[in-house]
Amino acid sequence: MIDVTLLGTAGMVPLKNRWLTSLYLYEGGRAVLVDCGEGTQIALSEAGCRLKPIDTICLTHFHADHVAGIAGLLLSMGNAGRTEDVTVIGPPGIASILQCLLVIAAPPFRVIAVEADDSGEEVLRSGNLSIRPFPVKHVVPCFGYQFTLPRHPKFLPEKAEALGIPRKVWKLLQAGESLKLGDRVIRPEEVSGPERRGLKLVYSTDTRPVPILSEMGREADLMILEGQYEDDTKLAKAKEWGHMTFPEAARLARNAGAKELWLTHFSQALKHPEDYADNAASIFPNTVVGRDGMHKTLNFTEEK
Repeated sequence: MIDVTLLGTAGMVPLKNRWLTSLYLYEGGRAVLVDCGEGTQIALSEAGCRLKPIDTICLTHFHADHVAGIAGLLLSMGNAGRTEDVTVIGPPGIASILQCLLVIAAPPFRVIAVEADDSGEEVLRSGNLSIRPFPVKHVVPCFGYQFTLPRHPKFLPEKAEALGIPRKVWKLLQAGESLKLGDRVIRPEEVSGPERRGLKLVYSTDTRPVPILSEMGREADLMILEGQYEDDTKLAKAKEWGHMTFPEAARLARNAGAKELWLTHFSQALKHPEDYADNAASIFPNTVVGRDGMHKTLNFTEEK
């Protein structure tokens, strides 16, 4: 399962009761933070999200509302007792950005920079969680992120018994490991059913609607997309500044065949984004207008 917490929903300017857009994912004792603008530490605290498990920070782009909180966060993570390495993924130039930030922050752990590229391939795993950045279209280089959690095929005890495999080593096979039994090597697929669907989440802010968003979000359990502007009357402004409207985000989720859409990254002029929910829901019914601290657990579905 993946625990998903939308920490903030503001675009560019934080407001009362609306922190800058960021996301916290927790899986298997590890956490991933996506973007870290001003005030993200407070948003983490208010949402009850712990700092110490964060081993990966994914940055969409280098505008201050997405990166200005990193130095303070790294210091606080050190104060929380973290000593293990932290990896920061971001657009080309991430190493230089971190070098500048670390002048005013000296955490008791190593900070590793990983450059995102245009391939859409996996660049890192946080525990079992696969992380794939992909390029989107903003006024500066910007990336969305696809997070996937694979699921092992169902273990079939009757097959293990037929092969004479002792019960005490079944756990290894269930975990996807091969084992040696006498002069034989037993592979997990020999005692397992067919492949099973895992979990997929796609996150992207600060972009125009581009086809890769629907491609990476194909049949996603959850898409979290920006809705900077409430309707298409703001389309000219959205195009000028590299953002999206509620209807544009909804069309992407519909085209992807996603299960659910959360909207985030709202303009400071949009005081009550929930009032415009139908602008997206009329296109993609399972749309939720995001709010700070919103939480959901993505679980594997039962398969026979």
